[in-house]
Amino acid sequence: MSACPFSEPSFPMARQCPFLPPQEYRDYQQQPGPVKVRMWDGRHAWLFTRYDDVRAVLGDNRFSGNPAEPGFPSLSEARNAVLDLPPAFIRMDPPQHGHFRRMLTKEFMIKKVSAMRPMIESIFDRLLDDLLRKGPPANLVEDLFLPLTSEVIAWLLDVPRKDHGFFQEQSRLKVLLDVGPEVPKAASERILGYLDTLITERSKDAETREDLLSRLIVEQVRPGHLSHRELVIMAELLLMAGHETTANQMALGVYSFLTNPDQLALLRSDPTLLRGAVEEMLRLHTIVHYNAFRVAMEDVEVAGQLIRKGEGVIALIAGANHDATAFPNPEKFDITRKAEHHVAFSYGIHQCLGQPLARVELQVVFGKLFERIPTLRFAVPQDQIEGKGDHFVQGLQTLPVTW
Repeated sequence: MSACPFSEPSFPMARQCPFLPPQEYRDYQQQPGPVKVRMWDGRHAWLFTRYDDVRAVLGDNRFSGNPAEPGFPSLSEARNAVLDLPPAFIRMDPPQHGHFRRMLTKEFMIKKVSAMRPMIESIFDRLLDDLLRKGPPANLVEDLFLPLTSEVIAWLLDVPRKDHGFFQEQSRLKVLLDVGPEVPKAASERILGYLDTLITERSKDAETREDLLSRLIVEQVRPGHLSHRELVIMAELLLMAGHETTANQMALGVYSFLTNPDQLALLRSDPTLLRGAVEEMLRLHTIVHYNAFRVAMEDVEVAGQLIRKGEGVIALIAGANHDATAFPNPEKFDITRKAEHHVAFSYGIHQCLGQPLARVELQVVFGKLFERIPTLRFAVPQDQIEGKGDHFVQGLQTLPVTW
């Protein structure tokens, strides 16, 4: 077995550049085996940063994604407060995970999501019209991307438009890592309380409606496959995953194009590069970069290191997506790169169920934005564009632009 040559560095590591993973990830990829790191609470975990090793961990069901299992690594006190709430199925292991996931699989199949494209385009065009009518400057995060992704997921669930701002604010609070635990916990509880009331009301006439929540009430809750509370928790997951993450990816995608004008020129000259451009921005930024924490349920050997039962493991998908053996020159934004094998949506049974929807939304945005606003540029010096630091979801604080 290989021995870890490092003296237990602290995790998480600070980013030297707010738009790229910490340099330490690249350093660790040059060493054999994983790195043992110390977490904020003094406990330890094994850190995997290489592409093949990350996939090996995430594809092995002997590693549990359930935070209630002894030894599961803790990212922060604030994150613990969220994980202490009743779990969504993404934090469950088989067979429970598959039981709940299968209830949603058909809702996010590529064919079904592709049929939503005209609706998504219509929402985006309307929001763009409003933005252009108001004129510059604008903050694309608040003025365009969050409204778009909120409207799409709210359309799926038939959530009243007047409540979209509420969900945006609570979602922002829930993913903060550097605050007291009461902040994200209270945000989660407010969302759950709202959805509890909404689903109770929806149950009265679900047969006459066509939204996702109504279908789940009729097909899953009433036959007894899903409880009312489980549906509330599932709905919160859909709301969170459906807009906060994708809106941040859109902002970082714009940043990548504006700071790499050669790539923007390529896309303009060859629109067939759009799909590859979306995969490349997903790879480059890997915004949900802390979502692959695990704990070994039995002794498992990975990359020459024996991981003992009860030891925590962190499979860094951001490290994997910046592994030069899988993606040559990984810090370069290259829309001609064949990046479809990235793990930005994770890997294995827990990979993101909503990835087809995220891809369609990103394709709509980057297929239209620079065409509709060809002179789009930063409204402030580039060095004043701030990343979100070590939030659970990476992104930009604001994206001030003009045209």
